[in-house]
Amino acid sequence: MTRTDHAVLVLRLAAPLQSWGGPSRYNRRETRPQPTKSGVLGLLAAAEGRDREASIADLVSLQLGVRVDQPGTLLRDYHTYSDYRGLPLLSAKTNAKGQQTRTTPAKYTGVTQRFYLQDAVFVAALRGPKILVESLEEAVRHPVHPLSLGRRSCPPTGPVSLDLHPDTQLEDALKEVPWQAGSHRRGQVQGATVSLEATVEDPAGDQLAVDVPDTYDLKTGTTFGRRAVRHLWVTVPTGRTQTPNPAQDTGTAGPSDHDPFALLGW
Repeated sequence: MTRTDHAVLVLRLAAPLQSWGGPSRYNRRETRPQPTKSGVLGLLAAAEGRDREASIADLVSLQLGVRVDQPGTLLRDYHTYSDYRGLPLLSAKTNAKGQQTRTTPAKYTGVTQRFYLQDAVFVAALRGPKILVESLEEAVRHPVHPLSLGRRSCPPTGPVSLDLHPDTQLEDALKEVPWQAGSHRRGQVQGATVSLEATVEDPAGDQLAVDVPDTYDLKTGTTFGRRAVRHLWVTVPTGRTQTPNPAQDTGTAGPSDHDPFALLGW
């Protein structure tokens, strides 16, 4: 393909809670400090309404760049769980019939810990074939399934798509997008520009990220592949000479007819 056959889709990933767990499983579900490729592609697949068994090879081929506009803080959510019938919990062992056995000695309460990012804002840029990227942008604006940022319990705040950009390098795209942090964060910076941390997918990158999914099929499970990435800092204007837009700063809209999806621009 020629250069003009590609485009860049830019997304704003903001919410009260986000969780980008990667390969963490079982009773301790951690989160990465930035959105993972698996999580971002899952959002796109949900927007398109793809079945979990459908191929995601075309999505995996997209190059991903992430900018940290507001890093947020880490939240640990502590859970206890039990069988509503008062029975001992199931163990990891199975009997001759392949059925899970009860814990011995009997254990009636279990503990899980789940980690989230609070009040974080990221800008994600995805570069790929123009036809594919255009269809994804349309899907994000009119998603088949509700979108979430890593987990179903983490819906985004405000519109997700920040529009399409002509073909450019991921680093340049991340430099062009205005700072997306909330008003309280922008108020802490006095200068005309701010330096933001970013990570871009780069075959020549000097670090590896293990977050490339091969499938979202629950029956087979997901195996995560590697991709080369490069860390950098980008400088963007703070916009302090402009009058803040309260609806944009807080990520909320004004009075509505109580349609939650309308607030997201869907």
